[in-house]
Amino acid sequence: MKEFKVLGIIPARGGSKSVPRKNIKKLAGKPLLSYVLTAAKKSRFLTDLVVSSEDTEILAVAEKYGGKDVLLKRPKEL
Repeated sequence: MKEFKVLGIIPARGGSKSVPRKNIKKLAGKPLLSYVLTAAKKSRFLTDLVVSSEDTEILAVAEKYGGKDVLLKRPKEL
């Protein structure tokens, strides 16, 4: 049987209207994004993982908790 590849994509927008920059707000001492990254990296179903954001600070947090291979800087208009 052929093995499938599954890409997990975590969109992390910096300009949220309700709670700006919520992805890097602390929850129990860690950024909210760190919990999502930790869970995604532990998944046995995902073979690849990407965090997509227009915000460099969010991408820095993603790098700290998920590694360099998960970052995708997108233009602000997207």
